[in-house]
Amino acid sequence: MASAPVPVFFELSWSILSTICMGNVLIGCLVCGITNWTLLAAVPMFSSAAGAIANGLCYYVYYQKHPPIYTAIASSFADVFWLLQEAGLLFYSYIILKRVLRGLRWRIFASLFWTGIAGIVMVRIVIIAFRVRSILAENNDLLMTINHIHIGYFGLIALLECLSAYFLMVLFTQAKASSAEIARSGGLFQYLARSTEMRVALLALQGVLRAVTHSFKTAGQTAENIATQLDRFFYAIFCLYSMVLYIDLLSSKLKFSAGSQDYPSSRDRYHQNSHQNHFMPSQRDEFGQTRSRHTIVINGGKTKTRSDSTDQIIECSSSHGDASIKLDDMDVKGNVRNP
Repeated sequence: MASAPVPVFFELSWSILSTICMGNVLIGCLVCGITNWTLLAAVPMFSSAAGAIANGLCYYVYYQKHPPIYTAIASSFADVFWLLQEAGLLFYSYIILKRVLRGLRWRIFASLFWTGIAGIVMVRIVIIAFRVRSILAENNDLLMTINHIHIGYFGLIALLECLSAYFLMVLFTQAKASSAEIARSGGLFQYLARSTEMRVALLALQGVLRAVTHSFKTAGQTAENIATQLDRFFYAIFCLYSMVLYIDLLSSKLKFSAGSQDYPSSRDRYHQNSHQNHFMPSQRDEFGQTRSRHTIVINGGKTKTRSDSTDQIIECSSSHGDASIKLDDMDVKGNVRNP
């Protein structure tokens, strides 16, 4: 009986996932062209590039026929690139916290973060070892064990993202509480807090859901039951997660630029005040003459202060007395003409 023909790459979902990842890399280049090259922009680009390679290797390992040794090597590289894709996105929050955390809080976070990364790497190494052993021994019984190991792998990713989000939210809350200007305006810090909530909601939820689906999915990489199809769907959503980070980068830049225009720095306010209080020599002379000029306000012979209402400046009264000044003796500005 002839074996089933090998499907072409672009007939499978792995080709679509690989194309999405390659598109994310190109979009990342556009984002860097609009803004500038930063480590934050490099995180989704690096993760997407690793995902594109891993999805291509998955087709080589599970759909094509090759000697076991070549298949085992390709499988190991695929798992390494999946590790870089999935754990690499955790460094987005790490880079932000590295720039803003100081002292004891930074040491605590860095220790917990790298401990979690070490745990994720160790779990992935165990997965690689079991997968290579399964391929070389042609023993598919180990594939279910690999699925169960993935539960701890994705659980650690979700836990580490929650840890980063906790430190970010505490930082933004304290900054808003300690600064009257930030508390009054909100703006950028409010946006950063909301974007952090969205990132942790998406990435942590994706880790939890994939941990659940790996408990029920079939062995291997073929979508043969509902749990495996759901796992493929959640992975597709994860491949699109880089778009969320690109939107976050562009929105942060836009929000920061708008905030800088709405709330000038203290140096700008100082220069504005200096220009307002600065007079040219001719302006100082005119100002001095104006201050020394004697202006008489007509109020029926009565004195009125500058704060009086304008409708009370001139009052019609029959009892003016001799001290009143005739209108013919004044110029248009209210100054008394010399006789």
